[in-house]
Amino acid sequence: MALLEGKVAVVTGGAQGIGFAIAKAFIENGARVVVGDLDLEASERAVAELGGPECALAMRCNVVSDEDVKALLAAAVDKFGSLDIMVNNAGITRDSTMRKMTEEQFDIVIAVHLKGCWNGTRRAAEIMREQGSGSIINISSTSGKTGVFGQTNYSAAKAGIVGLSKSAAKEVAAAGVRVNVIMPGVIRTAMTEAMPQQAWDQKMSEIPMGRPGEPSEIASVAVFYASSLSSYMTGTVSEVSGGRSM
Repeated sequence: MALLEGKVAVVTGGAQGIGFAIAKAFIENGARVVVGDLDLEASERAVAELGGPECALAMRCNVVSDEDVKALLAAAVDKFGSLDIMVNNAGITRDSTMRKMTEEQFDIVIAVHLKGCWNGTRRAAEIMREQGSGSIINISSTSGKTGVFGQTNYSAAKAGIVGLSKSAAKEVAAAGVRVNVIMPGVIRTAMTEAMPQQAWDQKMSEIPMGRPGEPSEIASVAVFYASSLSSYMTGTVSEVSGGRSM
């Protein structure tokens, strides 16, 4: 039997990149998925690629909005009957050195990553408490562990996701809800491949495995956390970085 047979998942930022890879892996393992993204057209294209309305649903969602997040989760329950897995993946970047970064650039990155993750975690936990089970998976970054030049906003938000998740895990464990974190390193996406060659080469030199990760390699860890294979794990952080942050 597929690892997620009969489960219902929500993935924010699920229309592309890591989020899309996670949604695809979940469906391949038997789940049905609601793809939440700020870009509804992108979500609809993703759902078409994922197999259509029998297994997936597209929703527009601004994760900074509590009402949007509640509507996203309600759609999962209404369409597919439950909410078993929540992946808080939505994110943006507004890179700049601290000296040049505007307050707006700082605030929007913190809001999307950290408040968005908080909204998704607490609203999913409300539903999962009533069921007595559920897995919440929050996507951080090794930037939140090591820091990155020009990313005081992003690194702060990604570090905050770890603390948020550990605190939430302690609050909901007795209700049967698990909260875990995936911390990707350099993953091959459209964003990373747009880096200047010199910056890319520098990053590759820092990775003991000598290559970037693939979105599917993050997705496989998400499947593990979503499934019963990780049933005694909560409040943990899995670094998927090819050894870069050792």
